Amino acid sequence: MWGFSYAQQCRQGSPGDIVVTCYDIHMERKVPFEIGEFYHVYNRGVDKRKIFFVDRDWDIFQWLLYVRNSDKRIDLPKSSKNTKSPGVPWRQVDTGNKLVDIITYAFMDNHFHLLLKEKQEGGISKFMSRLMTSYSMYMNKKYDRSGPLMCRPFRSRHINSDEYLRWVISYIHLNPIDQIEPKWKDVGISDLRSTQKFLKKYKYSSYQDYFTNRQGSPGDEIRQECAIINKDALPIDISDLDNLKEMLKEYFGQRYLEEDIGID
Repeated sequence: MWGFSYAQQCRQGSPGDIVVTCYDIHMERKVPFEIGEFYHVYNRGVDKRKIFFVDRDWDIFQWLLYVRNSDKRIDLPKSSKNTKSPGVPWRQVDTGNKLVDIITYAFMDNHFHLLLKEKQEGGISKFMSRLMTSYSMYMNKKYDRSGPLMCRPFRSRHINSDEYLRWVISYIHLNPIDQIEPKWKDVGISDLRSTQKFLKKYKYSSYQDYFTNRQGSPGDEIRQECAIINKDALPIDISDLDNLKEMLKEYFGQRYLEEDIGID
């Protein structure tokens, strides 16, 4: 599994044809990843198809965010039922050296967004290759399928300012709102209170780890998924984004910073 890496790309051909393109993780990129720099990384399913179907799928991908960010091989949980971890707290799993710093993340039924910091040369490329390869293999085996799961090599945008960084953090954490208010980006949010309640309970995002489950907050417990992210790698203060109005203000006010993502 670790002797090769690939990304899958879909292109138009004869009806019913699926073309899989393999590439080396070190292939030249238009904008190379630089150590110490931040990048908005994202991908989606072929033809915007779902890549998560049941809770187990979502849980496995979240677990992979943690264990594939490693220079060591860590096998998937053997259980095919409800257990997504090896039966011990996540932080007790020896992941060796991290390939990248994961700052924020969120994933929906057909796509995902990550905010990553290049920690070592080739780190982001290695991490994304391992993440997508492992999840594709899991899905192909579970659902007896073949062919590409993701439509193209993952996309990325370089974060070149603190303003852009705050905007991406807001954008990623607000993205799950599409599930309850699909047109919020065009018409706004009708019920701020229920929307913030939804975000604080949304499991497959780092929103909880920044704004809900914080050590020292009365009644809050630190969830083990917090191990995925590295808050210490974030160079700016985002505590004010705990207020949903502020996060929405950030998103709408700086929306010009990243247009036409073309993934949702």
